[in-house]
Amino acid sequence: MTTTAPGTDADRSAPGPDPRVAVVVITHQRRDELLLALARLGALPERPHVVVVDNGSTDGTADAVRERFPQVELIASPENLGAVGRNLGVARVATPYVAFCDDDTWWEPGSLRTAADTFDAHPRLAIVTARILVEPGSTEDPIVAELRDSPVRGADWLPGPALGSFLAGASVLRREAFEEVGGFSERLWLGGEEELMAGDLAARGWELCYLPTLTVHHQASKARDPHRRRADGIRNTLWTTWLRRPFRPALRRTVHLLRTVPRDRVTALGLARALRGLPWVLRERRVLPPHAEARFAALEHAQRTSTARRYVS
Repeated sequence: MTTTAPGTDADRSAPGPDPRVAVVVITHQRRDELLLALARLGALPERPHVVVVDNGSTDGTADAVRERFPQVELIASPENLGAVGRNLGVARVATPYVAFCDDDTWWEPGSLRTAADTFDAHPRLAIVTARILVEPGSTEDPIVAELRDSPVRGADWLPGPALGSFLAGASVLRREAFEEVGGFSERLWLGGEEELMAGDLAARGWELCYLPTLTVHHQASKARDPHRRRADGIRNTLWTTWLRRPFRPALRRTVHLLRTVPRDRVTALGLARALRGLPWVLRERRVLPPHAEARFAALEHAQRTSTARRYVS
């Protein structure tokens, strides 16, 4: 009788657990939704190791995870770390690939294995972003068309359309690449935090792509603060733009944003927060090399005309 050691090619092609991918989930004040998400992750054929980062919830989330899912690794942060919670989760895993999952999303069975196979075949691929289906109803999220028709030019070997940025809650990444760029920025916290990382990955020669053979389901939680999300999104867009874009493209995007955002108190708050961070932005400004800047330049028209990316709340 011949046995197969975990992690070998034969083991990876089997329908059982896949040791190559772990899942990191961040959550805040969504106990019931998180428990449902963990049940779905536990039913995946890949049987991934799951790390939950509870961002300072006060609704009993951490206790419920300990009681209902003792096999899940829990990091109970006393404060809300936003996207930086993912950094803590990634630091806890040893797998070469990590899938992110929000507490209101879940991965289609088989998608994590497909992502791992894709990474194995393309060693300079850092991130793959999945097709997103909105629930209930399983209709495509409007952003999917933009991912599928991405104008970004990438390497010829890419298995899907090249991307200039990604959607963290619908993506699988190569841990080596994530660690190389230092994970998500603590200053950006949450809201469009992916764009800065995407630029830094491209600057280092990593590729990102949309992979339609992966599927994530998203049933948007009602437990959210849309006004804060918009204010932080405006701030983060301005910070990322001036941290990495050359002067003229940065000015062009800033002018477009100011012309198109709602003229209200939420926008004013986002702009004020952006201005308060100006000394930091100027101190940390590192313009992207031409090959990475070209990705952002290719997206300018899509950003101006997008119906899926709007600063509204």
